[in-house]
Amino acid sequence: MKTVNRIIYFTNEQDRLPVTYKLKMLVRRAVVATLEHEQYENPCEVSVTFTDDEGIRALNRQYRQVDRPTDVLSFPLTDYSGESEEPLADEPEVSLGDIVLSLERAQEQAELYGHSFEREVAFLCVHSVLHLLGYDHETGEADEADMRRRQHAIMDEMGLGIPERPDEGTRQDAAPDDGGQA
Repeated sequence: MKTVNRIIYFTNEQDRLPVTYKLKMLVRRAVVATLEHEQYENPCEVSVTFTDDEGIRALNRQYRQVDRPTDVLSFPLTDYSGESEEPLADEPEVSLGDIVLSLERAQEQAELYGHSFEREVAFLCVHSVLHLLGYDHETGEADEADMRRRQHAIMDEMGLGIPERPDEGTRQDAAPDDGGQA
């Protein structure tokens, strides 16, 4: 099996929750699992910034004109809408974009939905990488269902899936908070 160079940069802009080596490796695992599930075989870079509700609220206001905190924002740098093609496998690393994750919001949502903080962080990363790859749940019901199906499959592959309960609806596979692509 060919080894693909995937570089993930981390920045911590919050002090509410510890950013441990274990947390960074979980995020890396979620990024790589999503890329592998989507059969993205090109060398690439992804930037992940950990922030708090105040930090993500400012970005949400600036880039989406939504004045409230969210859980995760995605800033794709590659256009997969048909305007450009996926880079060739022999091209140097492509920067897919930036993920900004509110650890404060991830902790709140984990408690709200009754699963671990780690599971919530992984889910938000999977969700965000799908945005970096061009998926968008805000473009219609079919796209939302497709993205939800992909998230569910990736989380299951990571061993972090949660079986749906009829009384819960589909939260564990639904779009996070109102976060999305900026």
